[in-house]
Amino acid sequence: MKKTKHKNFIIVFLIGVFLIFFCLWQNNDIVVSDYIYKSKKISRYLDGFKIVQISDLHNKKFGKNQKNLLKILENEAPNIIVITGDIVDSNHTNIEIALEFIRGAVEIAPVYYVTGNHEYWLNSIDSTKLMQGMEQSGVIILDNKAISIGKESDYGFYLIGLNDNNLTDSTLKTLCSTLDSNKLQILLAHEPQNNDHYSDAEVDLVFAGHAHGGQWRLPLIGGLYAPNQGLFPQYTSGVHIEDNTTMIVSRGLGNSVIPIRIFNRPQVVVVQLQKE
Repeated sequence: MKKTKHKNFIIVFLIGVFLIFFCLWQNNDIVVSDYIYKSKKISRYLDGFKIVQISDLHNKKFGKNQKNLLKILENEAPNIIVITGDIVDSNHTNIEIALEFIRGAVEIAPVYYVTGNHEYWLNSIDSTKLMQGMEQSGVIILDNKAISIGKESDYGFYLIGLNDNNLTDSTLKTLCSTLDSNKLQILLAHEPQNNDHYSDAEVDLVFAGHAHGGQWRLPLIGGLYAPNQGLFPQYTSGVHIEDNTTMIVSRGLGNSVIPIRIFNRPQVVVVQLQKE
């Protein structure tokens, strides 16, 4: 009887140790997901242009001064870095952790940013500190703005940003109405569940996050829950195409309300533009 209890204790202990290490690995080992986006709007000057997307960091640290995350970005050698919101977490805000990443990222490539819902939930002091810190570091904040990227205007593309309060109103269509529809239009928008709205505006490529990959993912099923989408959400990861609009959803890097990811490692998205 004692031997059986001892054996059962060892088995339970080993399972517990395995689960602890599994969860640590799942929540800290970053996966890089590579995508190729092809379009006739991409000129030979843009062929091979590389965009790295960072989303939903939520104050998570990946090594001292974010060195593990920044090393991945450095190895990818992107032309630009785009941040699609929730770089901080309003539930346990630490502006300095966010700015640690920003100060390293701007040394690698130009950085463009749009707000997520957690930035809007910050108090005014933290919000001002975050926005001023990013701008002083050289980040281009694209909330409700459209800019042209590329030295040659005829061969570049538009980078459009929506802040999280204007994802479904007329802001996007108003911005797009001023742009040349023959030129590639890339949108940064934090939340993916509004894909039909982005498609209605006829943007070409969308970068989104917010869903955290569904937090817990199951084989053949995908994510189990996402904010604003509920159970078994449609938009949690990967490529989604609606009409002429392609949306890429990042699973993000950090956690918020639910502290543990399962079968859902932190993700850095890399998209390479390719002439069709």
